[in-house]
Amino acid sequence: MLAILASVPIVLTIVLMVGFNWPAKKVMPVAWIVAVLLAALKWGVGFQWLAGSTINGALSAFNILIIVFGAILLMNTLQSSGAIKAINKTFYGISPDRRVQAIIIAFLFGAFIEGAAGFGTPAALAGPLMVGLGFPPLAAAMLALVGNSTPVSFGAVGTPVLGGVSSVLGSPDILAKIEAAGMTGPTFLHNVGIWAALPHAIMGVFMPLIIVCMMTKLFGEKKSFKEGLEVAPFAIFAGLAFVVPYIFIAYVFGPELPSIASGLIAIGIVVTAARSGFLQPKTTWDFANKSKWDSSWLSATSETAAAEDSTPDISPFMAWLPYILVSVILVVTRIPQIGLKQILTSPTFTIYWREILGTKLTYSLQYLYLPGTVAFMTVSILTIFLHGMKGDVVKATWSKSLKQVIPAAIALVFAIAMVQVMLNSGNNNSGEVGMMVALSTAAANIFQGVWPIFAPFIGILGAFMSGSNTTSNILFSGFQFGVADQIGMSRLVIVGLQVVGGAAGNMVCVHNVVAACTTVGVLGKEGRVIKTNIIPCVIYALVAGIFAYIAMAIVPGLF
Repeated sequence: MLAILASVPIVLTIVLMVGFNWPAKKVMPVAWIVAVLLAALKWGVGFQWLAGSTINGALSAFNILIIVFGAILLMNTLQSSGAIKAINKTFYGISPDRRVQAIIIAFLFGAFIEGAAGFGTPAALAGPLMVGLGFPPLAAAMLALVGNSTPVSFGAVGTPVLGGVSSVLGSPDILAKIEAAGMTGPTFLHNVGIWAALPHAIMGVFMPLIIVCMMTKLFGEKKSFKEGLEVAPFAIFAGLAFVVPYIFIAYVFGPELPSIASGLIAIGIVVTAARSGFLQPKTTWDFANKSKWDSSWLSATSETAAAEDSTPDISPFMAWLPYILVSVILVVTRIPQIGLKQILTSPTFTIYWREILGTKLTYSLQYLYLPGTVAFMTVSILTIFLHGMKGDVVKATWSKSLKQVIPAAIALVFAIAMVQVMLNSGNNNSGEVGMMVALSTAAANIFQGVWPIFAPFIGILGAFMSGSNTTSNILFSGFQFGVADQIGMSRLVIVGLQVVGGAAGNMVCVHNVVAACTTVGVLGKEGRVIKTNIIPCVIYALVAGIFAYIAMAIVPGLF
């Protein structure tokens, strides 16, 4: 009974989002109210803990929003300055083979944009670029979404881990367990990132091949997987070019850089290889003549609008320079040996609120260390001068970015507040275990040793209903931690599976599917896209679950 009541806020969230198509900005305040009422009336949680948990959640959301705003601002700045148009032009003329183009744009370029911006921007940028090159609009939407999977867990410089999984650190009980194992909160997040990167990397090697096989089977004249397999050597080479630095960077530097840096590295390697003819297929593959295309593949309008056509022309180097600067800034501020990390994270540059309202909860803001300030906003301001942007354009860009972040602000504030109330509901007068503990205990009793197979699907569910790997991790990381704790499995691996599932869910989440279909002009085809993309999504989750079993057998005793 206790577990059923504890599940009400999450079940309500799912029902309102999926069943009634409510946006997250409306659902999460309702779910927070329900969580507060349950915690107060059934669990007997006092006002101090209810208010303290809510405040801690809202302030934690502010930390995430600084990153989100910075990422959106940089993307909008580059669109307004003409950089995105120049970046797009660099992909023309690399190879006439559509399979090679799909690998480079849908997977590698999408990965780089995911690492830099996240929040639906990769599919929205990669899709129109492919349409401009001559891909059917429906194919462009599907492939851009499938390609935007492996890099998602480290999107917007690690926000799904640093802003999503970090929600569990708001529970003093969970933090105490982490510290008892000899880890700090940041060390725990770093290790979760590693155990998310490893299963991601296994699938990441093959995602370029999956993309081209989907394309040749569904949109090729011969409807054949064989034509996709012909490019397998190059596709696997492209996958390796991305995942090798991806794993290394996740292990050495943490969750912020794997996608953006690996995407940049892989684009350089793979584009150079394609231009030199390395591992290129013997025959050039293309779509059939447009007159033979199925009408359902086409845009509702004759052409897809190019919003940046009126922007200035700048050189490719200047266009890529802001992203290079972001990568460099993040590297030099994250390597302890350089010394900047210690300065930027010191108490001098940290805002604290200890023991919020008399509870054991503590909030901190390292305002010069957050990627949103030290990298994104700083580079956005530099770009104004580097690209010679006019004042009115800059003003419009900042205004647009602020407006875009408001819906995310409302959703995140109440989502994290709700989760914090649930995580800390064990601090009560009734003697009952907390809501998350009740939920995880029930799940552990039902699923026992098969949980690793289910864990990624919880992440997928969270992403499907919220449209975000970050929000999925906020909603379910505490639950996944609790289940792993109850069944005696590695908490790092199981939470890592949550992160992976939330990323795979990006292929089918309604928010991203609508965004991708809208930008290529096939709005109304969302159901078909989801029905098709659910197959690679499920394969992704199953491979991650199998990996978890093997990993925990090979490395026993993991926290």
